[in-house]
Amino acid sequence: MVDSAIARGILDQARPIFVGQVAVMLYAVVDTVLTGHASATDLAAMGLGAGVYSSVFVSLLGAINALNPIIAQHHGGRRHVAIGVSYVQGLWLALLLSVGGGLFLAFPGSWLAWLHAPPAVEALVTRYLRVISLALPAALMFRAICAVNIAVARPQIVMRMQVAGLVLKMLLSYLLIFGGLGLPRLGAVGGALATVIVFWALLAAAWAHTRLDSFYHPFQIRWAGPLWPALRELLRLGIPMGLSYAIEATSFTFITLLVARLGTSVMGGHQVVANLAALCFMVPLSLSVATATLTAHAIGAEEAARARRTASAGIRIAVMASASLALGVWTLRHLIVRLYTSDAAVAAVALTLIPYLAAFHVFDALQTGVGFVLRAHKRAVAPTVVYALTLWGVGLFGGYHVAFRGLWGPPRGVTGMWLMQAVGLGLAGLLLVTFYFWLLRHEDRRARGPRETGA
Repeated sequence: MVDSAIARGILDQARPIFVGQVAVMLYAVVDTVLTGHASATDLAAMGLGAGVYSSVFVSLLGAINALNPIIAQHHGGRRHVAIGVSYVQGLWLALLLSVGGGLFLAFPGSWLAWLHAPPAVEALVTRYLRVISLALPAALMFRAICAVNIAVARPQIVMRMQVAGLVLKMLLSYLLIFGGLGLPRLGAVGGALATVIVFWALLAAAWAHTRLDSFYHPFQIRWAGPLWPALRELLRLGIPMGLSYAIEATSFTFITLLVARLGTSVMGGHQVVANLAALCFMVPLSLSVATATLTAHAIGAEEAARARRTASAGIRIAVMASASLALGVWTLRHLIVRLYTSDAAVAAVALTLIPYLAAFHVFDALQTGVGFVLRAHKRAVAPTVVYALTLWGVGLFGGYHVAFRGLWGPPRGVTGMWLMQAVGLGLAGLLLVTFYFWLLRHEDRRARGPRETGA
């Protein structure tokens, strides 16, 4: 049974996180819809440029999100001044990481040619990336402030800013993509410029909020230069977290690239189900972030029993919610697919992938929930190794052989890729649960040691 008080606490934290995450997802949807009405070249350039920017951002985001378990443990232990120190160093880390990522985006000439995009698209993508590179420092620093607020149980602050950012994004993207109120028509580049303005505005609002709201006064936030001990703690946890984020993102990106060789209908059907999977993932992701935060609070307060009850409740809720969602998607699959496409061939492919999505989603919820709990314990290396073996090894490498080489029978095409990705996620969940139980037993032995020695 799930403890009702703990469950309510997790759900109260998860709801605003979910709303905020969906709002951020819609930033890209807004640009996709608007540039689709601008021109085919603008849409292609925006899709390619946004994909590259998103890959860079997600790869760097893992290191920033190390702030969450660190500050959540400080919050649980009432180490208020330590929260202020980690907060400022998190902003420094975001700024330093954005330098490398920004240079990669602003000077794409050395690698953009490898993608073999049409010349008109390549030129537009270059302009798009140079503009949106200016958003990276603000986006990473804003996410650092988000991580801090979530860690101290104030996700509603983040949600309000992200929703306000969506409203501003919609307005600015429309004016800058199509031209309006005397502004030039910039197409895809206008969407990038809108993103720059929105994230710098969000950063300014978030920073001002932490300075003006009395809630943050006990943290004694003081601007200081980089402090190596604090940065080292962030990097020790953040580097493996960043690698695990990159592994998860690239495993699915490479599947999309491999599926492209199977034709436009197959690629379209895959894209429909992939987008549906991303939307569904917001549910276990939000629950897992909330669970990890509250688990870290209990760890910081040295309440091991509460930490375990919170982790167990959160993982169960995430899996049960995802199973219910998967059942709903399966039941309404024909209606859902019709909302995405009117192309019969694309719809047929999508419908064949829905059963794999159902299994994929439940296993994804399990591994996400356990992975975030392990990060709450500041254990990030083991999940990274597990993801490399299961998502790259089983999911990607195994999926390629099942799809195209006919491993275990004739080639299965796109269904083979989804089958092996689901198997990989299931194996990841099993290995992470095993490691978590080992960690609990190790903590029990360590806790008994001093008592036995004293006896």
